[in-house]
Amino acid sequence: MKSIMYFSAILTLSLLSVNMLQSQDYSANIFTGHRDIGACNLKGDLHFMPVRQEYIITGSGDNIWFGDDQFHFAWRKLSGDFIMRADLRFIGEGSHEHRKAGWMIRGSLESGSPYVSGTVHGDGLASLQYRAAQGEETSERRSTVTAPDVIQIERKGDRFIFSCAVAGNPFDTVMITDNALAGDVYAGLFICSHDNTVRESARFTNVRIIRPAKDDFVPYSDYLGSNLEIMDMETGHRRVLFQAPNSIQAPNWTPDGKYLIYNSEGLLYRINLATGKPELINSVFATSNNNDHVLSFDGKMLGISHHVAEEDNRSIIFIMPAGGGIPERITANGPSYLHGWSPDGRWLTYTAERNGEYDIYKISVNKKKEIRLTDAPGLDDGSEYSPDGRYIYFNSVRTGTMQLWRMKPDGSEQEQLTFDAFNDWFPHISPDGKSIVFLSFLPDVRPDDHPFYKHVYIRMMPVEGGAPEVIAYLYGGQGTINVPSWSPDGKQIAFVSNTGPADL
Repeated sequence: MKSIMYFSAILTLSLLSVNMLQSQDYSANIFTGHRDIGACNLKGDLHFMPVRQEYIITGSGDNIWFGDDQFHFAWRKLSGDFIMRADLRFIGEGSHEHRKAGWMIRGSLESGSPYVSGTVHGDGLASLQYRAAQGEETSERRSTVTAPDVIQIERKGDRFIFSCAVAGNPFDTVMITDNALAGDVYAGLFICSHDNTVRESARFTNVRIIRPAKDDFVPYSDYLGSNLEIMDMETGHRRVLFQAPNSIQAPNWTPDGKYLIYNSEGLLYRINLATGKPELINSVFATSNNNDHVLSFDGKMLGISHHVAEEDNRSIIFIMPAGGGIPERITANGPSYLHGWSPDGRWLTYTAERNGEYDIYKISVNKKKEIRLTDAPGLDDGSEYSPDGRYIYFNSVRTGTMQLWRMKPDGSEQEQLTFDAFNDWFPHISPDGKSIVFLSFLPDVRPDDHPFYKHVYIRMMPVEGGAPEVIAYLYGGQGTINVPSWSPDGKQIAFVSNTGPADL
C-alpha cells in the first residue's frame, strides 16, 4: 500500500554528501562538450546559467536533413537506456520558419552520422527525425502537436520514443526502432538556424537526463536516486534543491517557509532551503517510518506512520514534536497510514485496512477513538483536510479508475471531482483553498497501485472541479508527492523525481 522502508543501515549525512558523485549535478553544466557539427559559417555557443539551471544554445547551419548536417550540438556520452526532457523556447522571431532545435542522439560527431532527434521547428512542426545509416537522408515521423513547449526523447533498448506537449496538456508520442544507435552515443541539445548566414538561439529550462529503472528492478528492494525539486507555480520553472543516491520521499513544507521535511530509509530529515543541507530529526524509537508523514497546520507537531516490528511491521500512526522527540502512539490498530491533520489540530485522517478493506478513517488526537468515514468497495486513500476544514479530499478507485473525491469531515456528501482516464492520487489543497495539486499515473498503471519509477504527471485543478492541467512532467511515482507540499505562501510546490546514476 505505502512505501514500507525497511533498512539495514542508518543513512548518515556523510553518505548524503557524496550524492553528487552518483547522480546528475544540475547545479553545473550537465554536458561534457559542445561544438559546431558540419560546415557552419557562424560559430555557435552554449551558455549555462547555474542559478536557474538553464541553458541557451546558439548556432547557425543550413540544415539537418540530407547526408551532411550543419548545426550546434551540446552533448554527453551515454550508454544503456535513458530519458532526456526539457522545456524549449526559441529566442526572437527568427529569420527562417524551419529553424529547429531539440534533443538529439548521434552515433558520432561526424556531419553525416546516424541520428535520432526530437525536433521542434520555427513554424511549430514537431517530429521524430532520424537517419538510419551514415550519409543517408533524414526521415521523420510527425507529432500531432504544433509548437510544443515540452519535449522528451527516450531510448529504451532499440526503441526511440519522442514525446511532446503544449504546456498543460498530456504528451503526444511517436516511436521508431533503430538498431544503428543501440550502443554508446552522443546525446544532448541542438539548434540549427536553417540559414548559414545567421545565428538562432533557443532557451532550455527544466533540463533533465534520467536513468530509468532496469527491467529486473524489484520494488521496495531496489531503489534509484532522488532529486528534491521545487517548482514556481506561476512560471513552471523547476530547481533541483538536493540530490541523493538513494530513495528520499514525500517533502512537507514547514509553515515558516524555511525547511522541507522528507523521509529516507526509515528516518526523517529536515533540509534547509537556504543552504540545501539536511539534518536528522530525532524520532527516538520510530526508525521505520514510511512516506506518510504530515505536519500540523501550525507546524508544531509531526504525524508519522511507523512500522512496529513487534506487530508484524504494521504501520501505526504516532505524533511527535516537529523538531524531534518521543513519539506518542495514536492508532491502536494497523496498518494505518497517515495523510492529514485537521486545521484545528484535533483530528487526524488516514487510510486503514480493517477486515480486508482499505477505507478512510479519522481519529481524535486526544481521545484516540477511530471513526470510519468511507465504506465503498475498493481502495480509498490520500485523505487531506482543506485549509478551512470544510472538506476532506481523497482518492478512490470505486468507479474503476483512481479518481479524486471530496466529502464533509463526517463522511457525508461524497462527490467525485476527476473523470478522465488517468489514475489520480494524493490531492493537496493550496493554502488559499482554491486549487488542488495531485499526482497522475498513466492508464497502463493498475488503478489501485502507485508504483515507483514511472512516467507521471503532476496536475492541478480548481477545488470545485474542472479540467486538470499538467504542471510538471517527470519520472517518479511512489514518494513523489504523497504528502502536503505547498509552500506556505502558495507560490511553490516541492516534490521528488527519480533517476539512476548519471554514468553507467
